[in-house]
Amino acid sequence: MAISLVGQARDRSKAGWTPPGAAGSRFLLAAALGLAACADGRAEPPAASAPSPGHPATPTAPTARHPAAAAETCLGVADRGIWSDLDDDLQLTLPGDLTPDRVTATVDPARPLLVLAVDGWPTKPYPLTGAAELVVGDHRLALRPGDRAELAPLLTAANLTSAAATPDRDRDGIPDPLDVLLGARKTAINADAYVGGYESLRYPMGDVARDHGVCTDVVVRALRNAGVDLQAELHADIARAPRSYPMVKGRGDPNIDHRRVKTLLPYLRRHLDQRSAALDDPADPVRPGDLVLFDTFPSRSGPDHIGVVSDRRGEHGHLLVINNWTDGSVTGEMDLLAWVPVTHRFRLR
Repeated sequence: MAISLVGQARDRSKAGWTPPGAAGSRFLLAAALGLAACADGRAEPPAASAPSPGHPATPTAPTARHPAAAAETCLGVADRGIWSDLDDDLQLTLPGDLTPDRVTATVDPARPLLVLAVDGWPTKPYPLTGAAELVVGDHRLALRPGDRAELAPLLTAANLTSAAATPDRDRDGIPDPLDVLLGARKTAINADAYVGGYESLRYPMGDVARDHGVCTDVVVRALRNAGVDLQAELHADIARAPRSYPMVKGRGDPNIDHRRVKTLLPYLRRHLDQRSAALDDPADPVRPGDLVLFDTFPSRSGPDHIGVVSDRRGEHGHLLVINNWTDGSVTGEMDLLAWVPVTHRFRLR
């Protein structure tokens, strides 16, 4: 189906089925809106414990130069992508079992930014504009207190180097795959309602109103956060290689072509890095920021749904997928990899 899963929603609603993740989407939005503002880059310190009645307080050691600090409530980085008003609601959480041997980090010499990679994959950016200094080898890192507490056990002189992000289409210092993830996470925080249908858009950089969209709009917005205008790129590719798009009539329609899953597929094959569709391939693991296409109607040939892999995992152990499922839902994270067949997976080169 082009940009709607209406039939599926109706069939399953008759059986009393509720799309999984809808409640989770509302919870994620409420949690995001409930976070303390972090525009000033400060984190609240942990509350001190009072001594029990009848027991004297245990003597404490002199205050350390850098006392324990609570985690920062947002990333605090300058992201040139979509919806900068949501930057203060966006945060990423590192795996809890990290050790220095799984970590590498780069300091961008042209920007006050550090990018941490886990198992070779760009995982989290950190601003270098704080007051809590961390010295690692020859590097003096100006971190926020919460970021310093998070990075101090992980960084060593051996795993920290100076390098610019690559690839980095929008030149904000954030590697493109990580930029795609950040854009997708913003769409989940925004929680736009599923509304299908044809709409007239400006060109280039066109988009439907921010309060609604379909599954493909999650991908359009996530890629735009990395500096890719999928509307213009797809329209130009149709003109260059019309035979690759047999489903498109004439010169194509920039109002709708990039919002159709079946029209997107030829473009993704031609211009993105196609990865294994198997979820258990140890040589090609699923990564946050990957684009995944699904077959939600097994009786029909080909994919009809698309989303972006999140950095968070569901109850089945799979990474969640940021998507706008169907009528009655909003953009959010769902455990789709656990139960919906994957037909294709792509990664921004």
